[in-house]
Formats: sequence, C-alpha cells, structure tokens
Amino acid sequence: MLTTSAELGRRLREANYAVDPVFLEVMWLATRMQKPLLVEGPPGTGKTHLAQALAAAVGAKLIRLQCFQGIDEEKAIGRFDGSLQRLFLETQGDRLEKEWEQLRITLHSLEFFVQGPLLEAVLCEPKPAVLLIDELDKVDEEFEALLLEILSDWQITIPKLGTIKAKTIPFVVMTSNQVRRIGDPLRRRSLYLRLEHPNVEREVEILEIHTVDAPVELKAQAAGLAQALRGYNLVKPPSIAEIVQLVRALQLMGRTEIRVEDRDILLPFLAKTEEDRKRLLLRSGWESLVVTAQEYRNQALAAMRAA
Repeated sequence: MLTTSAELGRRLREANYAVDPVFLEVMWLATRMQKPLLVEGPPGTGKTHLAQALAAAVGAKLIRLQCFQGIDEEKAIGRFDGSLQRLFLETQGDRLEKEWEQLRITLHSLEFFVQGPLLEAVLCEPKPAVLLIDELDKVDEEFEALLLEILSDWQITIPKLGTIKAKTIPFVVMTSNQVRRIGDPLRRRSLYLRLEHPNVEREVEILEIHTVDAPVELKAQAAGLAQALRGYNLVKPPSIAEIVQLVRALQLMGRTEIRVEDRDILLPFLAKTEEDRKRLLLRSGWESLVVTAQEYRNQALAAMRAA
C-alpha cells in the first residue's frame, strides 16, 4: 500500500509517467479510498497511459476492458463454456440420473465459466488489479448500468452462477473521449479528472522521460511544434505519443532542430488525415509553424534556465 502521494509520484516517474501535482494527490486518494477514477479529455492526452503507469507503479496486474459500440455482458463479464459443459456431461455416464442436481450445480460453477475482464478483476488475488475501462463513452447507458453494481458493492451477479463478491477491490480507471456524456450515476461514484493536452513546459518534461538522449533544445522545439499544431485547427491534432515518436525520428536523422526542409519526411508523424496533410503541405503554413515552434522553444528554455 502506498503510504504517501510522494511515493506514488516517485513510482509513476519510474514508470515513465509525469503527473501534475494536483492529479497526483487525487490519484493517491483514489487508491486509499478505493474510489474509481473517471478521466476525460481529448484523444491523445495520455488517459490510457495513466492507467498503465498506475498498474506499474503499484505493481498490479492491468486488466483492460476496451469498450465499443455493441459490447454486451458476455464480452465484459464472461460466459459459460457450452462445449466444455457438454464434454463434462459425456464423461459422467450413470451419474446423470443419480446425481443430476449435483452435476447441474457443478456445470454452473466458475470452473465452466470463461471470465471476462470485469469478473477477472474482482477475482484477482492476492493483490488488487488495475481495471482499465477504456473509452467508456462508446457504450450506451444500459451498459453503464451494468457497472454500477461493481462500483457500488464490488460484486457481480451472474444468472445461474449467483453473486460473486470481490476477493480484492480493484483500482478502477475509466476513460472517456467525450463522444457521449457519461451518466450521472457513474460520475457520482467516481473521482473526476480532466486531462488536456499539456502546455510546452509539461510536454518538455514528458519528452525528457521518454527521449532521454535527445538534446533539450530539440525536445523544447518539438513541444512547441505540438502546441502550434494543436492550435492550427487540424482534424486530428498530434498526441503526446506521436510527438515522442517525432523526437525519436529526428534523433535517428541526426537532427538537433526541426527544419523547414524536413517537412515531407515529418508529415507522416504529424498528419494522420488527408485534410491535415493538405493543410501542412502549404509551404507558408509549415514555415509559420516551425517559426512558432522556435519561439515556444526559446520561451521554454528561458523558463528552464530561470527555474
């Protein structure tokens, strides 16, 4: 058990995750109070990575439920394995008539149940798991209601199997890109965090963790370019992970700065739709972005020297 938020912060840093001090306190309180986290924000802001880093920080198994339209209880909780049940019955012979009631109970036990992520999380022992319910905004309110029993009572009720109580209470992280508004019942049961794209200084800190060998000037300019691109009305602004990959590519190319003439090589890292590609192919537009990135770089380096 993490006794202080400082310890959690240190472990998150070791797991390559830079977290805001306020977020750190909320995450630590969530682990101590056994409260789910609901993390909302634009795509590419590190919501999923937060859950992955938390699992690494507390030394827990990460169990991921990837949400999508049409997901049902069977995919989330699990199902009875009909083939295994039939095979078991075929081996029982005379017991079918004499001990049917006991056989029926056995058939509807966990031994014959294929566990989905939700059931796997509540049965995880001896240590709690980190349960990531990713992109919850892609499901409907009916599926949200399925989660209420788990998050309220830490148990799951399954027809023919009964009520399964949690052996350990998982750390729950739910993420949303806000395709649809998450309902109030889930919000009431959760601690709410809002993740936005980081400012230049924060993104430089993130790049420091993931691209240790890159020159700080290059990382500051890449963070500045990210900031400029996110204000450029792109269909898909670059994520933090994509900027990390950009810096790694520039390292491989032997660059110490982002240059105007490297536009075409860098486009595959930055433009992920045809509309965005066309916008960035406008030479004057790309040049202005590079100049803006240099200005952000200079400001960030000055702030770092003054700190």
